Amino acid sequence: MGRIVLVGLTGVVVALAIGWLIVTRTMTRERAAAQAAATAQVPAAPAEPEGPRIRATLFYVAEDGMRLAAVEREVPFGADAVTQARRLVEAQLDAAPAPLAGPLPAGTTVRGLFITEGGDAFVDLSQDASSRHTGGSLDELFSVYAIVNVLTVNLPAISRVQILVDGKEVDTLAGHVDLRTPLQKSYRWVASPVGTP
Repeated sequence: MGRIVLVGLTGVVVALAIGWLIVTRTMTRERAAAQAAATAQVPAAPAEPEGPRIRATLFYVAEDGMRLAAVEREVPFGADAVTQARRLVEAQLDAAPAPLAGPLPAGTTVRGLFITEGGDAFVDLSQDASSRHTGGSLDELFSVYAIVNVLTVNLPAISRVQILVDGKEVDTLAGHVDLRTPLQKSYRWVASPVGTP
């Protein structure tokens, strides 16, 4: 009788061990399949065809860091002056072509843009334009005049530009350039004279 109980208990233990192995392997396979599905690359959607583009002059910090370089680039076309102005500023905020550097802090975006009948443009930049600015009077001049010049050089309807930050008028971006009034274009910090595109 004791031997029958021992054989029975051994059978139960073996059955439990086999069951445990089956459950563990199944769970491991399911977990691996779930992880593979989660990390699988979803094919990128085909790029939508680009709309019309225009050639425009954008301004970047030259290799030596001592002046702005005027660069001809293609930017999306805007059907009206406000849309075109916004697209110009957005293009100016994109990454600079090597070996040049962007004049504004990475992450800066356009929050809004308005043009008066008198030709003054008000460009509202995100807080990054000020809070992430590297400082220094020359760097601040480059930041300000890249925005002022990209609009006044490319759009005859705009004669002056005032930069706002986070929806508010600001005295400066980083303590040096007075932004309390709209500014006219200036080639003083540009490597060579620029003609309108």
